[in-house]
Amino acid sequence: MHNDKTTLKDLSIFGADGEDVFSLINFTVTQTGRDTLVKHIQHPPDKLVQLQEMQETVRYLAANPGYGTTQISNGTIVMLEKFFESADDTIAPPSGITLLLGSFFQKALNKNQYFITRFSLSHLSDFLRGCRELTTILEQGNLPALLRKELEAMQSELQHPLTDDIIKITNDTPYSGLSRLSYDARRQMKNITYRLITHYSRLDAWQSMAKATLQLKWVFPVLEVASPVVFEATALHHPLLQNPISYNIDFNNNRNFLVLTGANMSGKTTFLRTLGVSALLAHLGMGVPARNLRISFLHGVITNMHVEDSLMRGESYFFAEVQRMKLTAQKLLESEPHLVLMDELFKGTNVHDAYECTRAVVDGLLHRPNHLMILSTHLYEVAQHFKDRQEIMFAYFITKMLENDAFFFTYELKQGISHDRIGYRILQKEGVLDLLMNQKGGR
Repeated sequence: MHNDKTTLKDLSIFGADGEDVFSLINFTVTQTGRDTLVKHIQHPPDKLVQLQEMQETVRYLAANPGYGTTQISNGTIVMLEKFFESADDTIAPPSGITLLLGSFFQKALNKNQYFITRFSLSHLSDFLRGCRELTTILEQGNLPALLRKELEAMQSELQHPLTDDIIKITNDTPYSGLSRLSYDARRQMKNITYRLITHYSRLDAWQSMAKATLQLKWVFPVLEVASPVVFEATALHHPLLQNPISYNIDFNNNRNFLVLTGANMSGKTTFLRTLGVSALLAHLGMGVPARNLRISFLHGVITNMHVEDSLMRGESYFFAEVQRMKLTAQKLLESEPHLVLMDELFKGTNVHDAYECTRAVVDGLLHRPNHLMILSTHLYEVAQHFKDRQEIMFAYFITKMLENDAFFFTYELKQGISHDRIGYRILQKEGVLDLLMNQKGGR
């Protein structure tokens, strides 16, 4: 699956305030594991078989929450990187006076070097011990292929002759032994350790997705082939909402287009994001916030939601919208299915232009039945124009109208086309018109 930065931003996958999807699913132990998880989100598996292998691994880890190691922490990884990257002025193995002096004299004469050597090797010992602990489940016969491959690679790296000696380090290990191991480890185990860190970081990222799925009580989706395209879900909801409203969705190859109407603030944008986030989570190999979900393997998610103009490039908002739609059209020339999420197209022009442009775009998109497309719009005329097209589904969000021009949103999704017109009521309710008509305030 391919998702660009705009899509990830529109779906609030990453954010600086912690109110984003990544913060919700990030249970990694180390910074390197976190970085690996970020890369996995940015570049999910390219093929269905790879995604299925990933899901099988995450499912196994979720079913075995006790699997892991407490020997490795973020501090362990940081210390190892410093140990192997720091300058080493020793050009020959320790000998002579270095080996004759005991720990007491080394500590007294070369205090910094003594503590650095002992502290660094203790972290290397913990790391190797933790890696070995992780590989013990290789004795089981029911491991997922991807997990087994990763652990076998880790086990192979641990075969180095120095591994056992370093693992056996204790507080009683004499400085002479530590000095010798430090010298040998720097020269023989740097690349091995970095490869082990890479293997561990993948496990850290996979376990993070498993922990998120388990703790958030999400379900693993059923992954289908790309064609015929399908997206079926029950009780699907947005994972960042405290009290979300659930949705039932049923897209297929015959009905692949949804036109969504309803008043502003009624829930249309949240619904679009819910579909996009769940599709992305499914393509990471982890669980999704739903009772169940069946989804085709998608080539990508494309959003047309919060387009930004560019003062530096001299682009207007409308031109930026057109460019984003052009990119969407180019992507849809591909045969592999995409999920296309469009929120209030062409807001940068007048209502008549917006209607003409939106209608023309929908006409063109209907020639791409192998993709899943959702358009939210407050332009009632667009929905009316296409109401007789069998391949289009229509849904809207309810606005409850009360006496004295009051109203509230239920955020419930219903079949049909909305006729709500509440913009003027909101303007009145917020007292904007009263302020503008106040003659005293204008003098």
